[in-house]
Amino acid sequence: MAYFCGVDIGASTVKLVIVDGDRQPVARALGRSGVDYAGSADRCLSEALAEAGLARDQICGSLSTGYGRDNVAWADGTATEIACHSKGAFHHFRRAMTVVDIGAQDCKMIHLDDQGRRISFKMNRKCAAGTGAFLEEIALRMDLPVADLNGLAERSTKEVTLGSFCTVFTATEILAKIRAGERVEDIVKGAFRSVVKRIVEMGSVDGALVMTGGVVAHNPLLVALAEESFKTPALVPPDPQSIGAFGAALYAAEKAERGELSCS
Repeated sequence: MAYFCGVDIGASTVKLVIVDGDRQPVARALGRSGVDYAGSADRCLSEALAEAGLARDQICGSLSTGYGRDNVAWADGTATEIACHSKGAFHHFRRAMTVVDIGAQDCKMIHLDDQGRRISFKMNRKCAAGTGAFLEEIALRMDLPVADLNGLAERSTKEVTLGSFCTVFTATEILAKIRAGERVEDIVKGAFRSVVKRIVEMGSVDGALVMTGGVVAHNPLLVALAEESFKTPALVPPDPQSIGAFGAALYAAEKAERGELSCS
């Protein structure tokens, strides 16, 4: 059996997926990107190989993607985040779709036709609004663990509207809401709504709405709010945080099929 690896080095997290020749995931690993992208990728590879019970020389090909994709010396090539997220999402949902990927530092909206061909894509503005960094800043200002935000927002009974577009100004606005006596749960839900508003501003949904990314993986309420705003059900693939790494592994398998890669 041949095995292939994809690694997605984001600004915050490294995601790595190993698939077999049937394109089925056999191991995954996550780790903080830190400041040593190469070292973080190496650690994730070792962890995934151990999980799958594989030796390194059983990996027939590897591709890297993401912010730090050029820092993986053992990768056989690189691919863009847009291409890898498209590939991973279309593998699970073979139809025309709009992929919305919410990451730590950016948000992507990718339109694909019913053959998986990219029609267009858009990245968020050079601002943390609409990304995981926005929620991290909100959690910091409210002295809350980021992991607690979704549970708090789900308990909201009165959504607080946040009017600022800038992450810094929103954080200041939140302090004013706290002083005014607004409940934490309601403020957090308002922050979630703000993230969705930034996404809606990026464009419309054509075909199925598919949501991916670490923020989606850990905050299901965001998916529900996006469904409400776009007025369509959302599809979430298995392990949405690692969809880019999965897509990179699929690309590696395709390159091997074309004879561009071969096991040593």
